[in-house]
Amino acid sequence: MRAFRSIGHYFRHTDLYLLFVALCCSAFGAVLVYSATRTMDDPNRYVIVQLASVAIGVIMFILMSLFDLEDMSRYWKWFVLVNIALQLLLFPFGTSEGGNNSWLRFGPVGIQPGEIGKVIFIFTFAAHVAHEFDRLNHWRTLLGLGIHMMIIAGAVIVPSHDAGVALSYVFIFIIMLFGAGLSLKWFVGGAVVLLASIPFLWQMISGFRLTRILVLFDPSINEEVAWHTEKSKLAIGAGQIFGSGFLQGNQMQHSNFPGKHTDFIFSVAGEEFGLIGCLLILALLCLLILRLFYVSFTANSTFSSVLTIGIAGMFLSQTFENILMCIGMFPVVGITLPLFSYGGSSVITMYAALGIAAGVRMREKPSWLKR
Repeated sequence: MRAFRSIGHYFRHTDLYLLFVALCCSAFGAVLVYSATRTMDDPNRYVIVQLASVAIGVIMFILMSLFDLEDMSRYWKWFVLVNIALQLLLFPFGTSEGGNNSWLRFGPVGIQPGEIGKVIFIFTFAAHVAHEFDRLNHWRTLLGLGIHMMIIAGAVIVPSHDAGVALSYVFIFIIMLFGAGLSLKWFVGGAVVLLASIPFLWQMISGFRLTRILVLFDPSINEEVAWHTEKSKLAIGAGQIFGSGFLQGNQMQHSNFPGKHTDFIFSVAGEEFGLIGCLLILALLCLLILRLFYVSFTANSTFSSVLTIGIAGMFLSQTFENILMCIGMFPVVGITLPLFSYGGSSVITMYAALGIAAGVRMREKPSWLKR
């Protein structure tokens, strides 16, 4: 009976809203993964793996919600070292998939350290910001925070060559600083410096990465590189308002389109479920992100607030990157659509992050205690 009371107490106090919306995303995502992989070899395997990842993700949601990370935040520097070590494992043990050395393989099981590292980075950076909060707008504090981000982003991109995942860390960094209350003058100054640096940065980009940017403006520069984006836009446009119907998408069902179940799952939704399906995806992710910002707003401490903002920033940045990539407004960088795209590491990481936010919500003081 005590066990049942404990379970009941947990579900009365955890954030079931986050879990419910996440499960709705995963349910629609599983439908899209099934459609995208139906013409592949052993199509049922993809759906089974996806559903198994969701099940593990729910378990991680529960486990992570029970940890009070604020008690562990004093050890954030050690976790920075753990994160760096995790990323550097790709040097001796990494395997290449899709052109990036981003995966650790254990038989049929694959782990993407860059995805797991996002949650660790959010935790360590939130602790760093909370520690320096009273001096947040001092240039020395910003220098230290910037070095923190650059070390982790460098540890991601050097062994994996995955610029898309590394870029996500930069977006999370910016969103967390904005949410923590960094003065707008620093953002304006950063934007000015970035704009002034574009000619120099442009000279540093070469080869395939440069081509992926240029084909956004002129697909004829390299039709092979532009093929993914053009095919994706064609599929979304073909869906019109209501879509061509489940399993009826001509572009996605009858062509060899790599990544349609991962990076381009939004295109599958656009073709088969039309604008309605795309808006449903956006609505579900917006509900999730807005809830995360609400949890951040009601958190008891600076650390918990910035931590939850980081999780919201992770969902927000990946959503924008992926959808803009699918509609041809961002280079193809291999970023998954949160909770919708196929991928065990991504799905489990997202549920674990939501569990952390649910834990923050569970430990929120009742309003009468705040008076």
